[in-house]
Amino acid sequence: MTIQQLVAKIKEKKPNADTKIIEQAYEFAKKAHDGQKRKSGEDFIAHPLNVAYTLADLNIDETAICAALLHDTVEDTEVGPDEIKKEFGTETACLVKGVTKLKKIKYSLQKNNAKDLQKLFFVMAKDIRAALIKLADRMHNMETLEYMDNAQKKEKALETMDIYAPIADRLGMGEMKGRLEDLAFPYLFPKDYERVQNLIKEKHDKRQEYLKKVTAVLKETMEKEKIKIIDIHSRPKHLFSLYKKLLRYNWDITKVYDLVAVRIIVESIKDCYEALGIIHKHWRPLPGYIKDFIAVPKLNGYKSLHTTVFCLEGKILEIQIRTPLMHKEAEFGIAAHWAYSEQQYSKKYIKDKITSPSRTK
Repeated sequence: MTIQQLVAKIKEKKPNADTKIIEQAYEFAKKAHDGQKRKSGEDFIAHPLNVAYTLADLNIDETAICAALLHDTVEDTEVGPDEIKKEFGTETACLVKGVTKLKKIKYSLQKNNAKDLQKLFFVMAKDIRAALIKLADRMHNMETLEYMDNAQKKEKALETMDIYAPIADRLGMGEMKGRLEDLAFPYLFPKDYERVQNLIKEKHDKRQEYLKKVTAVLKETMEKEKIKIIDIHSRPKHLFSLYKKLLRYNWDITKVYDLVAVRIIVESIKDCYEALGIIHKHWRPLPGYIKDFIAVPKLNGYKSLHTTVFCLEGKILEIQIRTPLMHKEAEFGIAAHWAYSEQQYSKKYIKDKITSPSRTK
């Protein structure tokens, strides 16, 4: 990861963004961390760069990206909070302070305090952007966990599974939740992880060919019915989510119908329901597997129509139908709303997440 790649990502999301302050924050952090190395042998600056890149990919504002670049300076270098405030302003300094406070949350398996720590996380993250920075920080640390000793691997994986993945879930960030769980999975259940990997590898190529046929037929069918498809793609199930289902079905993968789901993105809610009707006109739905999360969203705000049908060649396939906004919200949660969310909205969102019950599947 380089500063050029980070700037390019910011420009990709916001072509008119002023990235001078980002480059200044990078140079400041690089100087502060000079001589420090990660356990991987990389220069330490590689870590805040990766964290900042994740924030940029989520389309979070430049202030938060600056704070992501600076988030380890106060704790790990001689830089003080006042210096951050002087160079980059009060807002950035407060975000860095917020992330530093969140780093002090410690998980204890013996105390079984995961739920309490999830609530504490939200209480301490007075600005939701601090929570997003911390989640991105944890994700990159998990991506480089192989360089830790065995005890640290187990500890960080447990923290990630019990605290950070559920927090991402509460924020509606389905993709980050899935990635965090998948990163922790091999360290917590190595034999089961390998078994799941082997199960999905066996039919990978045939599955990809089948999905190409299905998406082509779906496109043609919707065009004939005058439904505009904005996007259509397949989504493989996250490994840990698949593992949980396999346990329920005694490792019988033939009973997992959403191993790969086809997602159809259409323009409006009206088109979602019309597309569902068209699919059911052509392919018989599996009884009990039609789910309307538009009329009744999940507790974390997830919206979509799901149906499981006997598709081409009689094979069972899950199809998800949603609008572009629903898709963004499903993948990125709170980050999808960031264009509208000022500090006041941020505080309300945190309060809602503290008081709301955990999602159930």
